Amino acid sequence: MTQKMTGNYRVLIVDDDFRVGALHAEMVNAIPGFEALEPIQDPRVVPKVISSHKPDLVLLDLYLPHVSGLELLPALGVDAIMISAATEPENVSQAIARGALSFIIKPFGAKTLASKLKGWARYRRQLESAVVLDQQGIDRLYRTLQGSDEAASTSSGAAPTEQAVLACVKSAAAPMGVAEVAEAVGVARATAQRYLAALVANESLELQLGYGTRGRPEHRYVAR
Repeated sequence: MTQKMTGNYRVLIVDDDFRVGALHAEMVNAIPGFEALEPIQDPRVVPKVISSHKPDLVLLDLYLPHVSGLELLPALGVDAIMISAATEPENVSQAIARGALSFIIKPFGAKTLASKLKGWARYRRQLESAVVLDQQGIDRLYRTLQGSDEAASTSSGAAPTEQAVLACVKSAAAPMGVAEVAEAVGVARATAQRYLAALVANESLELQLGYGTRGRPEHRYVAR
């Protein structure tokens, strides 16, 4: 997976109504950290556009001319969120079965779209910052996609170990690696990695790439 350390997430919007596509592009561009590509009306050109412009995420309408969004979905090769007013159970079921990470009901407002895209961005950062995933980490990914992970952490407050990891990195004079954090806090490396990934996901810490003595890239963490 390509790591997204800097720059905006690029979003491709596929909707046969150019006015709706333009409206959704404006919504995307208003969200910090996101950039909308030129919306596409003809689904037949989507594979070519994905190959040439390399979007991070596709917002895909279900009802399209020539090829339906459900038919197109499995061939995208990129994260996708289905958007449609067609919310019959079979459509939602097929969208999920064919790879949609989420389903947004049309019409929707800017707040709804921002919530879904920010949840997806946290999900991506969790994946990018993880070395391996245990069951707790995988469960967190699913909660994050639905936006429930952020709400849960806000309502329950951070765990003491998470607070210690955050304080450790914030007080450091330079970006820290996982092993350094684990040693400083007095926890196992896997535990430190889990909390660091969570702190990156909720935007308390920033993940950077550093290079060790052998020139190999390694994850390093710094306070935002």
